Amino acid sequence: MKRSRIIRTAILVTIIIFIVKALQAQQPAQYSLWQFNQHHYHPGYAGLDQSLSATGVFRRQWTGLEGAPLSQNINVHFPVLFMRSAFGFKFENDELGAEQNITASATYAYQMQLGRGNWLSIGLNGGILQKTLDGTQLNPRDIDQVDNLIPMARVSAIAPVFNAGVYFKNERLQLGVSVGNVLESNLPFDYGDAVNVQLVRAFYGTAAYKFELGDWAVEPAILVKSDLIETQTDAALTVYYEERIFGGATFRGYSDNSFDALAIFAGFRVADNIKLAYAYDASISALSSVNTGSHEIMLHYNLNKVIGRPLPARIIYNPRFTY
Repeated sequence: MKRSRIIRTAILVTIIIFIVKALQAQQPAQYSLWQFNQHHYHPGYAGLDQSLSATGVFRRQWTGLEGAPLSQNINVHFPVLFMRSAFGFKFENDELGAEQNITASATYAYQMQLGRGNWLSIGLNGGILQKTLDGTQLNPRDIDQVDNLIPMARVSAIAPVFNAGVYFKNERLQLGVSVGNVLESNLPFDYGDAVNVQLVRAFYGTAAYKFELGDWAVEPAILVKSDLIETQTDAALTVYYEERIFGGATFRGYSDNSFDALAIFAGFRVADNIKLAYAYDASISALSSVNTGSHEIMLHYNLNKVIGRPLPARIIYNPRFTY
């Protein structure tokens, strides 16, 4: 018993140290309902909803600002208990001005049960990213000013993406760390003067703890995103009533240079296995004067059924009780 406790404590301390030491930046696709969609950031989360879990998110950022981000992501994951594993896939479309990023990837996670109700999962995610640049939105009208580094039409490039992470979860506590774009792949655009765009390695860290208060529950959570040059944080507080209705707020930023938005969100269970949520971001950065906020909607489905039977418990034969 003591040995298992020591192992659990060591794992948790390692995860916390990794969050504090390694994670520091802001990544392109921004979401405000991230705490309900952990598989999007953490491949290690796959299967930890204990059943088939599917999430779809639509986000329109900085409404009223031309070329503002428009993002959608869908992901599905499920555990296979007899294999002590989980599988999943993710799809994301992220548009920003003249740029579009489409990512499709698959996830595998190996799960370990550390005592009753404690799960540690190590996940890997890999796939492809297609980046498209629409040069018609960037080139000036005067042909004499054309830049050879800007395409004259829509061009695309494809590169592999690989992500990895570790996630710990029990009934109340969640801790996760992951690394995105591990390979830092190049996207070779073949036009004019050949251009290579390199993907930047990104780090993510998540921590959350749920306090039970009778029919109510309160869950503070934080998400840290970093490329080790710039950092962005999202701090959220969610209040639940009977696990059927929930609401709260997320504050994005931690300093004068990173303050971005205050998001208010609310949601409810449409049915026992369907959850709907909406978030509105009020900008507090310099962009607040040129947009009317951001809107995000999420639909989540959980099958609420065990997929695959767990391995049977080991049988120990004792001759003392043999008749």
